Amino acid sequence: MLTGKRVLLIIGGGISAYKALSLIRLLRGQGCAVTPVLTQAGAQCVTPLSVSALAGQKVHSALFDLTEEAEMGHIELSRSADLIVVAPATADLMAKMAAGRADDLASTLLLATDTPVLLAPAMNVRMWQHPATQRNLATLRSDSIRFVGPDAGEMACGEHGPGRMAEPEAILAAIRAMLVQGPLAGQHVIVTSGPTHEAIDPVRYIANRSSGAQGAAIAAALRDLGASVTFVTGPAVVPPPDGVRVVAVQTAQEMLAAVEAALPARAAVFAAAVADWRVENASTSKVKKDGSGQAPALRFVENPDILATISRGDTRPALVVGFAAETDDVLAHARAKRLRKGCDWIVANDVSLHTGIMGGSENSVTLITATGEETWPRMAKNSVAAQLAARIAQALQHD
Repeated sequence: MLTGKRVLLIIGGGISAYKALSLIRLLRGQGCAVTPVLTQAGAQCVTPLSVSALAGQKVHSALFDLTEEAEMGHIELSRSADLIVVAPATADLMAKMAAGRADDLASTLLLATDTPVLLAPAMNVRMWQHPATQRNLATLRSDSIRFVGPDAGEMACGEHGPGRMAEPEAILAAIRAMLVQGPLAGQHVIVTSGPTHEAIDPVRYIANRSSGAQGAAIAAALRDLGASVTFVTGPAVVPPPDGVRVVAVQTAQEMLAAVEAALPARAAVFAAAVADWRVENASTSKVKKDGSGQAPALRFVENPDILATISRGDTRPALVVGFAAETDDVLAHARAKRLRKGCDWIVANDVSLHTGIMGGSENSVTLITATGEETWPRMAKNSVAAQLAARIAQALQHD
């Protein structure tokens, strides 16, 4: 429940503004007070009467309201909430925020606040994918603005792709994650994710099929339980979640250095698919064919063992979780890996091509600990992450 919490809801102009009405109802049902702000464009999509009736409060829309501005109303509004939510967050609102503009009530509130902000973007797919919007997105993320969505799907304009505003239930879940104190509040957790790229020359590299989806989902699940997450990621396909500290790396050596720099931590989850080997004689210029038909000789050297190094280090976290991505004798290899590396838990999964797990949206895992094994049914990677995060929280609470 969100009883006693206060949300300032800014409704931007877009067809999906109708979803804001459902969001208000959901928030009120959780005991949350909602103060609505309707932009001029937003008022073309939903009426102030509908918004006010559902929120049970006056709708704010004018920056130069003589009564309220005599009391610096826009400052008071910006500071009186526990969270500011923008839904829908249009391309225009995002651009204003990124540029620091304040030419209407909504943008002025967002510039004048030190309250956490959550955006639910909604726009045409081409607008979302435009380089300007993506630059603004990166700027806002670097300013610690949190995001939920957008989703991909059919749009009102008839086009298909990312840009649909997240459903009200998903926005409510994101709001709860930001406002409700979780069991991992105050705990620092490190999560590694994605593949590593080991250079052959400046153009080519050795990599693997990891998308980074499972690691990103684990980081998000731990964040939602209140943890302060350092997310060390290789060049993954799946973007990092909002609300975590992101450290981007390329190689296994860089990943180890980033993890060591992030210590101390209460727990560490090593979900990255780290390359076991790197090219010792990597070329500083592009390797070319010479017409002889002979392939260049590559000499390989072992990469550092990140899991073993941290598990046996002086600043070892209280709980160290590794992953065993195997293609045969999965459980036997995973059991041996847990003992060999010195970690507490191993999450074992079969990544044979026929499973579709590496690079896919689902996972099937067995959690191996010192006290036993649990095989979980195949499920979405987000669900695996939520279950693993809950187990981590439980273990740390009893440590």
